[in-house]
Amino acid sequence: MSILSSMEAPTVDVDLSPERIENEKEGGPMFHCDLHDTEVVHKLAQMFLPGLASACVDHTTGAPFNTPGSVADDMRKEMKDYLTQRSESFVAESVILDDGADGEVSDHPFDIISCFVDDFVDSKRNLLSQVSGWLLSDKREDKIDDFVQEMETNGFWLLDKRQKVAENLLKNVDFKNLFHCSASFINAEDLDNHFDNCNFRAVVCNNVGCNARFSAVHLKEHDEHCPFKIIPCEQKCTDNIMRRDMDRHCITVCPMKLVNCPFYAVGCRSAIAQCMVGKHCSDDLQSHLLHLLKGIHKDASGGDLNRRVELIVQASSSNRLAEARDLRALKSIVRDIEAKLGPLEVSVIEKTSAKTVAKNEDAEDIDTKTKGDAQALTSSDKAEESATSNKNGADNAVNNEEDNEHKENGKDDSAKNE
Repeated sequence: MSILSSMEAPTVDVDLSPERIENEKEGGPMFHCDLHDTEVVHKLAQMFLPGLASACVDHTTGAPFNTPGSVADDMRKEMKDYLTQRSESFVAESVILDDGADGEVSDHPFDIISCFVDDFVDSKRNLLSQVSGWLLSDKREDKIDDFVQEMETNGFWLLDKRQKVAENLLKNVDFKNLFHCSASFINAEDLDNHFDNCNFRAVVCNNVGCNARFSAVHLKEHDEHCPFKIIPCEQKCTDNIMRRDMDRHCITVCPMKLVNCPFYAVGCRSAIAQCMVGKHCSDDLQSHLLHLLKGIHKDASGGDLNRRVELIVQASSSNRLAEARDLRALKSIVRDIEAKLGPLEVSVIEKTSAKTVAKNEDAEDIDTKTKGDAQALTSSDKAEESATSNKNGADNAVNNEEDNEHKENGKDDSAKNE
């Protein structure tokens, strides 16, 4: 039997929204504000349906004649009664826990009621669910998701009904009045006036394109993060940009975006705002020319290059050099001017200095070669001495052998004579 066919028709929910309490005080009734944090209530209402589905699925695990849909209606009533009872006794329980608990317990209503829902689901697991690996299986999660979809499709426990339950539970556990209004008034007129200024009144974001709805107490926080809010450019340009488009603006079209100098390839490492590139090229013209000439005249000294830069600037017409906005344009202009100026002239001092450096380098090469030859000769002499020594040693060994033979012959002759 499918879940859809076994699910009973939804029954009429009991409205658990708090009634207006009227206490006799000074001869008149008391009117209480019932506004609350709509965001927390909505989150709680969204949590109830998966909790109910988990309880139904775990309760009917392994039961051949029961399905989650067949127990959904009764389980919903039990769940509402259980959560209401736990919320009403929460204040007394929290006092006991505060006296004996070692760790900190969250006082946020969502965390508190989530624990209530988890406890209810645990209490509805049958024996098979508890002793098997069902609770950790992927099949269980899939079955719960499927059942949640079935209940939403069939309109079982609609969202507005769940929100009524959530409002009641929120007021029971929020004893610090952080998420609901606790104001009271003697007459209805004062209460109506209060609604217009209550921190928990429902408001809608004013930013064009944003449809977020929340309590007025969160207005400032939402405004600081709303993706549709128009704010000044983070890079201090004159544009006002939607917050969600800020990153794209800053890295694409923003005139204050930092870019490399157009002459980065020849040595200028300046990072400048995109709108200041023209001014930078004009202000640092001589520096860019010097970088460019270093690549063209690689053997020239710094003094010669600086003089060449001055000549090029003097020979250029009006602002022709300053208007060059890229390396290719500047190279073309410099090439034309240098063709008119002729070859780069190196000063006498620089030439003498260059010759001196060349001579020193040659002298160093000669000294290095001489030292190498001397080391080679020394090694050769040592080799010859070693060979001579070895030869003398061999000759001495031969002579010693001959002496020994003469001595032995002399002994033999003496023996014969005797």
